[in-house]
Parts: sequence; C-alpha cells; structure tokens
Amino acid sequence: MKVAIVGASGAVGQEFLKVLAERNFPLDELVLFGSARSAGKVYDFKGKKLVVKELKHGDDFKDIDIALTSAGAGISKEFATTITKHGAIMIDNSSAFRYDDDVPLVVPEVNAEDSKIRPRNIIANPNCSTIQMVVALKPIEDLSHIKRIRVATYQAASGAGAQGIAELETQVQEVANGKNVTVDKFQYQLAMNIIPHIDVFLDNDYTKEEMKMNWETKKIMHTDAELSATCVRIPVARAHSEAIWAETEKPLSVEEVTSAFENFKGLTVVDNPAKNEYPMPLFVSGKDDVYVGRIRKDITDPNSITFWCVGDQIKKGAALNAVQIAEWLIENGEV
Repeated sequence: MKVAIVGASGAVGQEFLKVLAERNFPLDELVLFGSARSAGKVYDFKGKKLVVKELKHGDDFKDIDIALTSAGAGISKEFATTITKHGAIMIDNSSAFRYDDDVPLVVPEVNAEDSKIRPRNIIANPNCSTIQMVVALKPIEDLSHIKRIRVATYQAASGAGAQGIAELETQVQEVANGKNVTVDKFQYQLAMNIIPHIDVFLDNDYTKEEMKMNWETKKIMHTDAELSATCVRIPVARAHSEAIWAETEKPLSVEEVTSAFENFKGLTVVDNPAKNEYPMPLFVSGKDDVYVGRIRKDITDPNSITFWCVGDQIKKGAALNAVQIAEWLIENGEV
C-alpha cells in the first residue's frame, strides 16, 4: 500500500501524518507532496525522515494507491487528473468536488457505501462543520426520519487554517499588552469578540458556509430534510461547537436519543447537567470522536430534540474522516 499526502505542510497535511501514525495505517510507503515553497521540507513519520516533493504534472502518482489531498480547491481541480490517471484514489479535503454528482461525499459512519461508486476515482471529504453534525444526526435519523434541522455553529479560528490560529494567538498577545490589534485573516478582530460571518455572503443573505451545511447534509444523508444554519467564528483555537435542533416525524424521548448516541460508533456522550458535565472545545481538541451533550426536548415542539455537539474540526472534521474513508476502502476490498 503506497499512500501520498498532497499539501503535507498545511495544518490538515500535518494532521494526516499524525492520524496515519496514531492509527497504524497499513501502508508500505508514504510520499509527501507540496508547493514549490514547501518542497524540500523534512517531516518525521514513525521514526523516518520524509522529504516533501514538489507537486508537478507527470507520473509521480503512477504507483500511488491512495492520495490524501488538502492543498485547496484550485490545486485539487488542477491536479485531479494527474493524481488519478494511473488508478490512485483521490480523497480530497477541499470544496472542489463536493457538489459534483459523479463524486461521492462521504462520512464513513453515515454513508460509507457511497465510496464504492466513484467514476472519477475521487471521493470528497465534506466541510468540517457538516461532518460532526451528520455523525450526530445519523442515530436520530435511524430512530425516526428527520424533517427539519436548525443549527448554530461556533467555529474555532483553526477552521481558517494555520493562519487563523496564528492570527488569534497574535491578537490575544496584542490585547493583553495593550497594543493595536493585527487584523488580516478575519473580517474583524477575533480576540475578545465573535464574528457572525464565515465565508462569503450569497444572494439569500446566508453565507456559503451556512449553505454548505444545507447542501452537504442532503447529499450525505440522502435526505429531504430542510436545514437552516447560522455560522459564527469564535476566539477558540481548535474544535467546533454546534447547537442543533432536529425535528423528527415522530416524537422521540431523551432516553431513546441518548441511548442511540451512546451506541453509535464515533460518538461520545458527556451529559450530566447536575455536575456541569458537557462537551467543550478545551477538552475535545485532539480527540477522534464527536462529543454530544445537553440532550433535551425542544420545549416549543414535541417532535424536536435539541443538543450540543463538539468536534475537533482538524481531526474528525478533516484528516481523520479522510483516513477513515481510506480504511473503509481497504477493509472492503476497494483498493
């Protein structure tokens, strides 16, 4: 098994290295690719030194079985044919192919079987905020069809990449030292603030990030459920949080939903209000699972359940999800 990482120097590329090592992924050789600026950088993987190669058009992917790509939509579109033409399966973390009918959009806990139909040998990794939400929604859907979803997200600075984390850290230091705050990556100062704006605004006054959650949830879950989202950037380094309301066809009890969560692979329940126990980014950062808590009935609707959901968006929301897709392909003889 020969695996490539494209975009090895980025935040998700670095997380790929960690996740592959943590899970003892069954590979014989790992090849790293990056931009001309990243070429020549050396990274450690399980005691071996790996040198980043410059990503170029040619036959460098001839013997690659799986390519984990996270170098941006533009690069993914430009190099997709180069990566897949000799048979490599491209698992892409960008937005380049998520809405293409001939590219499956996959969260293994929810729709792993979709990975089998990939006419272009490309599988798309969903948006991070969508991934953690659908993992939590799937056990509810298995109890009763979800008709309507409302979600408010509270997204960490690292959702904007390594530059997002760096800017938040810089701003925190500047605020603490009474200096003028540097604002570049985000629309406004994020330290000591929240920004109800992620991605560009569309004609309907929703942002693209908010509409991604609508479009992607329908594709992943093969559902007609309607979804309305408000996406907010908060001054947290890592791990996204979401408040979710799910309206089902039949009423569900808190006990039913909690039990379904507890028995669902990839979910961890932390829900003890009496002891102030609930998921928080501080404790979920670096974890594999999606964490849920504050599970309760919506007091305005007997058919709705509301809960709190936290997931590490660099790990489960990006690198881990892609690696889990690769694992599923191997386990099911698709590679």
